[in-house]
Amino acid sequence: MHNRWFMLAVLFVVRLTMAFQFQSVAAVAPLLGTQFGVSLADIGVLIGLYFTPGVALALPGGAIGKWFGDKRTVLAALLLMLGGSLAMAVAESWSVQIAGRLVAGGGGVLLNVQMTKMVADWFAGKEIATAMAIFVNSWPAGVALSLLTLPLIGTAYGVSAVYLAVAALAAAGFVLLAIAYRSPQNVVMNATASARLDRSAAIAVTTAGLIWGLYNVGFAMIFSFGPTMLVERGWSISAAASIISIVLWLAVVSVPLGGIFADRTGRPELVLVAGCIVFAMLMIALPRSGAVVLTVVALGLVCGQPAGPILSLPARVLQPGTRPIGMGIFYTLFYATMMLGPIAGGACAKWTGSAAAAFDFGAAVLLTCPILLWGFNRIPALNPRTA
Repeated sequence: MHNRWFMLAVLFVVRLTMAFQFQSVAAVAPLLGTQFGVSLADIGVLIGLYFTPGVALALPGGAIGKWFGDKRTVLAALLLMLGGSLAMAVAESWSVQIAGRLVAGGGGVLLNVQMTKMVADWFAGKEIATAMAIFVNSWPAGVALSLLTLPLIGTAYGVSAVYLAVAALAAAGFVLLAIAYRSPQNVVMNATASARLDRSAAIAVTTAGLIWGLYNVGFAMIFSFGPTMLVERGWSISAAASIISIVLWLAVVSVPLGGIFADRTGRPELVLVAGCIVFAMLMIALPRSGAVVLTVVALGLVCGQPAGPILSLPARVLQPGTRPIGMGIFYTLFYATMMLGPIAGGACAKWTGSAAAAFDFGAAVLLTCPILLWGFNRIPALNPRTA
């Protein structure tokens, strides 16, 4: 079956395994603390280690995909994720937990870079914003599935069973991709053709990566500092966390809506610019608004809409032969920005003595995205053709 929407469904399910694995540590954090005698700070480090390989592996990950092929690279990535989970399942020391997490995270990086390119192969020039919005929604879906299932498994059977469940899902993803996925014909025909990423395309995809990274930094400020900000305003910890979580659930709706609206109107850049501006205004308003719930709901309905249009930008400048390297550059900028952005937001909050400053910082980086888009559109000799 070679229907592109079926292939998107396959890629969605396989990428969901990465989100499921990422959330597995946070989902059973109290159990980990008890079993290994570690603090919440140690668990926080273990959570963050999943993305650490991204800065080093994203760019060579694109080259690996070009050399060995999309499908083989993703299958290898799933094996790394499977191996990392199995190592964590049998680990009796914290150092092995860390090593397993890094191995799994390396697989997650390869999978993320390559599969975004695979979606572009199927949808470049045809409903690309909708496809990317649906694809990126596999992240909150995987996180939600993890939160629903893993705490129950951990409570009943222990931490090792949690990691075995993650390994089982990775194995299922491996089987699904191996059996069901096929590359589009135009990519197969161009697979052996030499392609060189020219200077303009490299600058363009770098700019697109910065836009994606900064957008996600703004998004991350909500979950990183939102509960603390509400606690500073007198909310209880549980109530603050519950209210902020509304943004995630509504993002599951707003992300695909933004992609569909962009494709149906033919104005993806308008959706991107308007979405980022309104998103930034709501970020500024939330710490200062008395109508917290209403503002959070509005934030959830708006925050996801630029995602699809942003992820469609690389497809405008990358041909089938240059997509592996181009997406490697794109995700290198994303991972580097996501590594530094929360640190900067935390520094702003510490400097002012209030978590509200992190929201202002998030608004500032969101407003940078339309400026970078303006630059993206003015790169000399920018080639808008798709495959």
